[in-house]
Amino acid sequence: MKKTKLQEHKNKNSAELTKELGVLRAKLGGMKFDLAAGKSNTVKEIREIKKQIAQMLTILNERSRKESTITE
Repeated sequence: MKKTKLQEHKNKNSAELTKELGVLRAKLGGMKFDLAAGKSNTVKEIREIKKQIAQMLTILNERSRKESTITE
């Protein structure tokens, strides 16, 4: 994934990230199902989606930790 995509994720608010995270998780589930059924061979795309999900979760966790340290 390019750094510009990561910057796009960082510029989004938490609600947008959560919404996009749900969409990616649903897409990943469908792709895993298709892979297991032998309908497609998209291992590279599955890997990319997993990376995007991990990056989004990291951004959300960083934000929540930053907010919790500010309120303390």
